Amino acid sequence: MNPSKPVSSCCGAGGQAAPERPAPIDGRFELIDHFGRPVNERSFGDRHLLVFFGFSHCAVVCPRELAKLGTALERLGPLAQRVQALYVTVDPQRDDPASMRAYVARYPGGFIGLTGTIEQVAAAKKSYRVFAEPVPDADAPDGYVVPHTAFAYLMAPGGRYETHLPDALGVDAVVERLRRHLV
Repeated sequence: MNPSKPVSSCCGAGGQAAPERPAPIDGRFELIDHFGRPVNERSFGDRHLLVFFGFSHCAVVCPRELAKLGTALERLGPLAQRVQALYVTVDPQRDDPASMRAYVARYPGGFIGLTGTIEQVAAAKKSYRVFAEPVPDADAPDGYVVPHTAFAYLMAPGGRYETHLPDALGVDAVVERLRRHLV
């Protein structure tokens, strides 16, 4: 090895920075809020978005997660004013604006329910890399359920991905993660 010759790094030959990787979540959507108004990721101004996908007929995961996320927002105190919680349906055939409004009203956190056409919801799911597929279930309303991804996503104002919150996190961990990104 020649000590007078600079050594190129393994991760960026010649001192060049490695190319920036794209965000894992695109964050774009065109949906309808629970008042019937069209919205997208830029509709909420300078607020962060806390986005969770689910459906109003969900028996276990959605009620648990909406309660946990709403409680976490309440525990943030004044910092919560910098966040808009969104609940995006994965079942637009059953979840119209009125049913979404009634469903999110049961939970703390000021959630806004979002729905849309089958195509709009499919595009939002793709943007957030959400899995959700109807499965027959004779015991469920209308004979089916929709198993789905159970992550919440924290998006910066304008829709840029910041972090995700797996459903395994407890409320205290959610509060801490949100606080870390909001301060």
